[in-house]
Amino acid sequence: MNMPKHNGMRPQDIVALLKALTFPDENWTLMDIAEAIDISVSEVSGSLERNRIAGFLSQNKRKINKLALREFLVHGIKYVFPAQIGAPARGIATAHSASPIKEQISEGKEIYVWSYSKGTRRGNAISPLYKTVPKIVGSQPELYEYLVIIDTLRIGRVREVEIATKELDKRLDIYGE
Repeated sequence: MNMPKHNGMRPQDIVALLKALTFPDENWTLMDIAEAIDISVSEVSGSLERNRIAGFLSQNKRKINKLALREFLVHGIKYVFPAQIGAPARGIATAHSASPIKEQISEGKEIYVWSYSKGTRRGNAISPLYKTVPKIVGSQPELYEYLVIIDTLRIGRVREVEIATKELDKRLDIYGE
């Protein structure tokens, strides 16, 4: 039997899966995701195959396994794709410096941003999950919220991670109902 090879997850795999979550009723195409996250259709195809092998997608690559995805995001993403904190920069707010997390905590001195020349906030730059993220989130509020939650899971303290987990659960509960 010729088993498909899994050479490890890539950051765009998670972004593609999060984008798929924003479409109602699994009603999306490879082209929809490719255009939304600014990668090629062949990259999306590879991403979905890696997600399927990892157990995040059904065999037909249409249904997301919410429980497996949640477990990975809450407990593993910070280890597999750690956020690196850089120098202060202008950019787009993320993690607990952006909605839906910032409304639930008192904003401290630490503001986190994805470095982006068209951004409006100034703060400590953190590496986005994937390089196209700062460019694409402006027109995609649902995806932006997912990525903010993910960044909070990647760099947050206990309280912030608890809030991010609850926000993730709210969104995953809506998916597929």
